[in-house]
Amino acid sequence: MVKADETILACMTNYEPFRTDKADNTDALFSLTVIQGAPVSYIEEWRQDEEGQDTICGYTEDGNPVFEFRFSGKTSGWLVCAQGYRSATLHLSGFQSKAALDNSLMIQFAMASACLGTVLFHAAVVSLDGRGYMFLGKSGTGKSTHARLWLQNIPGTELMNDDNPAVRVNPDGTAIVFGTPWSGKTPCYRNVSAPLGGIVLLSQAPYNKIVRLKGIGAYAAVVPSISGKRWDERIADGLHETENALASNIQVWHLDCLPDADAAHTCKDAIAI
Repeated sequence: MVKADETILACMTNYEPFRTDKADNTDALFSLTVIQGAPVSYIEEWRQDEEGQDTICGYTEDGNPVFEFRFSGKTSGWLVCAQGYRSATLHLSGFQSKAALDNSLMIQFAMASACLGTVLFHAAVVSLDGRGYMFLGKSGTGKSTHARLWLQNIPGTELMNDDNPAVRVNPDGTAIVFGTPWSGKTPCYRNVSAPLGGIVLLSQAPYNKIVRLKGIGAYAAVVPSISGKRWDERIADGLHETENALASNIQVWHLDCLPDADAAHTCKDAIAI
């Protein structure tokens, strides 16, 4: 649930496929209030710089988590969360407001769901024959390129999300992958889901070769692509349970690959069985 003025709401077209008209929000995962606000003072704990976008994490004197969002060195907003991340207020600076809103909602979703068997991935995901296949890797590895190669060369493939899919692990160890309102540079905002059929860690190489990962290798492949505040013990414990379940119950692979059609077929032939 988001409370904001009409100007902000008009920019939220990527959320439209996920909109619900339920009047009762008592079962909502979290709520966010958006205001025009002054700078928020906080004590810095950690920061991340990715392609000119800085996220700085800290806490107020009262102990409430704070996230500051900067684009090209200029602040767009400060997200002040209550403990548990079930409610928060985004203080907008007036610069890059939509980006600050998207980042705030992603953070709240990732933090509030961390203990509920649900995680937000940095990945691309496609569906084929009723199952979802997720591609992981560092920025620039070629996740979007590999997903596109499946779309171009494997009939029946559809793109579910190109940057931030969500995954929920069921009590029996099976997992469902979901499209989300956040999809990076590719506008793929689809309210779709599919059983997760496999996870593939990509590495650039002068050849195409895929191998199955198990045990600690599978766990280590999955962890870096999952969003979360790992120095928070409660969140870290929740993420660990989900990561361990994924590594134990879902096939995890490592694909050394070129950006070519053979890479897509090599991958598909191994994992989509």
